[in-house]
Amino acid sequence: MPETSTLESRTEPATATAFAEIVRTASEPDPVPAVHPFRLKALPGGLIRNARPRQWVKNVLVLAAPGAAGMLTHAAVLRQVGIVFVLFCAAASAIYFLNDAMDVEADRAHPTKCHRPIASGVVPLPVAYLCAALLAGGAITGALLLCNTPTAIALGCYLVMQLLYCTGLKHILVVDLAFVTSGFLIRAMIGGLAAGIQLSQWFLITTGFAALFMVAAKRYSELVSMGDKAANSRKLLAQYSDSYLRFVWQASAAVTVLSYCLWSSDHTVGADVALRQISVLPFVFAILRYAIFADRGAAEAPENVALKDRPLLMLGAIWAGLYGFSVLGTA
Repeated sequence: MPETSTLESRTEPATATAFAEIVRTASEPDPVPAVHPFRLKALPGGLIRNARPRQWVKNVLVLAAPGAAGMLTHAAVLRQVGIVFVLFCAAASAIYFLNDAMDVEADRAHPTKCHRPIASGVVPLPVAYLCAALLAGGAITGALLLCNTPTAIALGCYLVMQLLYCTGLKHILVVDLAFVTSGFLIRAMIGGLAAGIQLSQWFLITTGFAALFMVAAKRYSELVSMGDKAANSRKLLAQYSDSYLRFVWQASAAVTVLSYCLWSSDHTVGADVALRQISVLPFVFAILRYAIFADRGAAEAPENVALKDRPLLMLGAIWAGLYGFSVLGTA
């Protein structure tokens, strides 16, 4: 009998300890993924991934100004736009390296950004900063040698503004929206600057507010998808409300539609006004289609929405065809 009591007294504490360990483990939050040890073989792939080739689709906007002017059929213009596209890809990748290096701790707290090459340790911080400097310097030098001074100035302004954004301005309400929007606007302008094309005021207004629409929808989607953990990835999201960001993207969408309607009726821009007025229909429906993803909080990656949604691609193709035919006869 004493032996049985002794056995029970030894078993009960062990069982209680095991049960307590299970409860403690279940109640703990999921650990942040561990940083991988540096491996030289993985570095080239990590550098390419951190340059974000998928994001380069945004730089197709350098075609916007020459396309709006009907100048894409000129070989010299196409050559300049092609050069600017490559240079802007280099400049944008420089900012990606810099931003990821500075946000490494916040990215490690994000459920998907923690897998980025810098956050996961595949690309060391010193290498990231070196790549940012080389890409930025190469982009400016290339613009001076292969394009013209206005192009180099615009590219330099983009890099300076993005540097200011990364080093602190991204934490200021509304200012962050303005700086990200300006990046898209400079993309849309720089192709025209490189080709020596005069930029229309309607082109600038429409492009600027369309960019603000997408940026605000992106922030809104980040806030909705991350919920209470949004501030862990982007501190400023804790200060925004979903109702405010919804107001911004709705208002900017309305201004985009209005400005394009006015642009399509402008008789001073040298285009087939009738065709361009018809192009308002696919343009407006494309905005409405994109707004579906914004409303659902699914516009966190604008490039994915633009490239993967077939109805949106079809509307974009119809709009491009109508607008292209409207300017080809007067270019």
